[in-house]
Amino acid sequence: MAETARHSAQDHSGGGESTFTVIVAALANLGVALAKAVAGIISGSSAMLSEAAHSVADTVTEVLLLTALKRSGKPADEDHPLGYGPERYVWALLAAVATFVGGAVFSLYDGIHALLQGEELGDPLASYIVLGVAFLLEGFSLRTGVRQARGEASRLRVPFRRYLRRTADTAVKAVVMEDSAALVGLLLAAGGLLGGQLTGSGVWDGIASLCIGVLLLYVAWVLGRSNVELLVGRPLPRATRERIREELLAVEHIEAVLELTTLVQGPREALVAAKVDFRDVSSAAQIEWACERAEQRLREAFPSVSRVYLDPTPRSASAMPVPPGSGGRPSSGRSSEG
Repeated sequence: MAETARHSAQDHSGGGESTFTVIVAALANLGVALAKAVAGIISGSSAMLSEAAHSVADTVTEVLLLTALKRSGKPADEDHPLGYGPERYVWALLAAVATFVGGAVFSLYDGIHALLQGEELGDPLASYIVLGVAFLLEGFSLRTGVRQARGEASRLRVPFRRYLRRTADTAVKAVVMEDSAALVGLLLAAGGLLGGQLTGSGVWDGIASLCIGVLLLYVAWVLGRSNVELLVGRPLPRATRERIREELLAVEHIEAVLELTTLVQGPREALVAAKVDFRDVSSAAQIEWACERAEQRLREAFPSVSRVYLDPTPRSASAMPVPPGSGGRPSSGRSSEG
């Protein structure tokens, strides 16, 4: 019971930190989007308008991520016995789509339009000022996201790059990637403005807009792929699965782990299910004790493991073929749930 309470407190703490990170990013993007739009209209820069669309898309993304954090934090109930954790990936996937539609498509269209139709360049001073302020705001937002990601990477004892690539906390991943892309986009927009100012041609601005669109396409693709992978079902890392096997085999009365299934359900939430061969001479009481002990060991070694299901299965039964059309073998024995 104490372990369950500690796990819940950890989840709440991690969720609160992610929420703060997303709120900081949302407020920064909203203010920057308005400033970029005004500057883009004054200067006539397609790259600035693309950056405004980029910031609007990021703001929508943050709203969707906040929705994801709120809805995924609901406790399990009778209709959703495994909780609402995976719902965060549905909303995060919609956020990736918003980045694609609201940012990338508009930027590509505006860049092509500028190259084909040309554009009249106005005074770029307002754009330079907005770009400078936006760079500071986006940098602060990125610093908040990176600080949280580095803290989590340190807690899990994995390199920062690997954590960012494989983390199940797609909200923080989205903030870090989108803010990084925003800083690169600001530099591209500044380059387009400078090129147009030096040459008097709007071609540079159009090229900058196209580059921003390609950048957003990449971000949308990476985030979309990560969320789809988690929605379909991603196991715990191979090294973690091997350690889980070792923990189970260390329990008295357990002789073999015949089948192990793990499923990531949230940033700090995972399910473990295993078919386990117990000693033939073990009594029912000993098997029940072993199940409880195995669950306790897994929770202590892996705080993210929130649910454990163990299926006592004789080694000979695991090798028997399943009859066609049977839909699988019914579970035999006791299941242990966390």
